Amino acid sequence: MRLLPALTVRGWGLLSGGAALIASGLVIGERDLVGFGVLVFALPLLAGLTLWGAPRRVVHSRALQPSRTAAGSEARVLIRVANAATGLPVGGLAVDDTLPYALGQAPRFNVGFLGPRAVRDLTYRVRTEIRGAYPVGPLTLSFSDPLNCLRRRSPLGAPTTLLVTPPVVALPSVAVPGATAEDGDSTARSPAGGTENDPVPRGYQHGDDMRRVHWRSTARYGELMVRREEHPLSDRSAVLADLRGRAHAGAGPDSSLETAVSAAASVAAHLVGRGHELRLHTDSGAVAAQTTPDVLDALAVAPASDNSSLAAAAEAIGQSHVSGHGLVVAVLGALSAADLAALARLPGNRGRSCVALLCTRAAWPEPAAAQQAATALREAGWTAAEVGSPTDLPRAWGGAALGHAGSGGAMIADD
Repeated sequence: MRLLPALTVRGWGLLSGGAALIASGLVIGERDLVGFGVLVFALPLLAGLTLWGAPRRVVHSRALQPSRTAAGSEARVLIRVANAATGLPVGGLAVDDTLPYALGQAPRFNVGFLGPRAVRDLTYRVRTEIRGAYPVGPLTLSFSDPLNCLRRRSPLGAPTTLLVTPPVVALPSVAVPGATAEDGDSTARSPAGGTENDPVPRGYQHGDDMRRVHWRSTARYGELMVRREEHPLSDRSAVLADLRGRAHAGAGPDSSLETAVSAAASVAAHLVGRGHELRLHTDSGAVAAQTTPDVLDALAVAPASDNSSLAAAAEAIGQSHVSGHGLVVAVLGALSAADLAALARLPGNRGRSCVALLCTRAAWPEPAAAQQAATALREAGWTAAEVGSPTDLPRAWGGAALGHAGSGGAMIADD
């Protein structure tokens, strides 16, 4: 153990004072003074023996409750510190945890004396308004001797990750119908057991209900045929989140980028909650997330991209399989003429119903540019709304209207 760097002010004072007493006693020939000087000089060294092996005797565990939380919500950090030794105590123990700046000030706990097999539970709360994956830890242990002459610091354990997901705004449960089924089908095919003219029979299999026998096909093929069982066509939707750094403005939780992420997460969670199969895209490509937790986890760590164009993202989302009451929802930052041209081609692709949510606080070249882009998208067949902050999203989504003129899609009105 390195003693000199760990000496406190008191320790340095005792060492220097003991050395001075020893030197003075030798000069004047006072043996008692020399002996007293040796004792004073040895005190910090003897006290340091109480720290020998102390870091190896301390163990800990850590838990986060919950381990993933929404931005703006609190999480508890639970730490258990214990002395693993059966005979030797640990004294003068202080515990510091390590936190990134966004989670607040790192806490410090003065544990003090920890006897053999003793356990101490510590807890504190963290909170941040900004999504992301934050390391919590490791611990830093600080040991001091009974005379506070020496101090030693030692790291313990590894950090635990706290995942802060984007805030999700509850959207009203209004009927927002999507396009008709792909390739002109209705939103649901007829179930099994239809009419005698059912055009899609199949061969009889053991266990089939005889009431499903299709007699006309049986006579035609010379073998027993039954009506084919069909299932309702599932609703499939796609969400595009525009995360281009140059398309957004502002910093922190009030930036247009964070508004776009929150809006995309809210729409995705709403559609999944309505039973839609979801495909999530960003301007950098498809994201392997279909359930609400997967979507939130993916968007929690999605960074701003360096892409300059939305053309590739528009083409990718145009190829997504959208059916039933499914929607194509694009949450957009500032758009260029080329971006508008790429997006304008989507509504005509198999009759998709496309909804655009434009962030008004994005890096638009002029205040009226967002409204002009919304108008251009509406003329191309999109349903468009302008969103200034996540709190505006329920109002926009709640303005959905059935029977949009000239289409079977939905309209999101911006009041």
